[in-house]
Amino acid sequence: MAYREVRRVRADDEARWRALWAGYIAFYRGEVSEAATAALWAALLADDGDVRGFVVDDGEGPFGLVHYVFHRSTWSVQPICYLQDLYVDRAARGGGAARELMEACFAAAKSAGAFRVYWQTQEYNAPARSLYDTIVPRSSFIVYRKPL
Repeated sequence: MAYREVRRVRADDEARWRALWAGYIAFYRGEVSEAATAALWAALLADDGDVRGFVVDDGEGPFGLVHYVFHRSTWSVQPICYLQDLYVDRAARGGGAARELMEACFAAAKSAGAFRVYWQTQEYNAPARSLYDTIVPRSSFIVYRKPL
């Protein structure tokens, strides 16, 4: 097996991380301001707030990312963890990197005392859903969003 490591981001990852982030946003047909992207990058580098993340690196730089957010819950005194973003470069998909990134998130959440990790995806994202279905059954919750 080729070298592969799941690790925290480093300052020298910025260009590759930005390319992965842009690919992720494009996949979900979204738009994120430069201010939000810069704030996310700063939070990931600081690695001490509610927003955290990992990249998967093959020795030539990151080719996948996961971002997660800790927050309070009304259902527990422990924090809950939202796995917000997961993306692997198209050329590297199918090799287990997404699962490795998720497992790193789960381990970090457990280490931080979180009682649960949750995530969501688009209904049309069948490849990701096929992975997620091997990890945990889908919940019955439906997500509503109201722009403000």
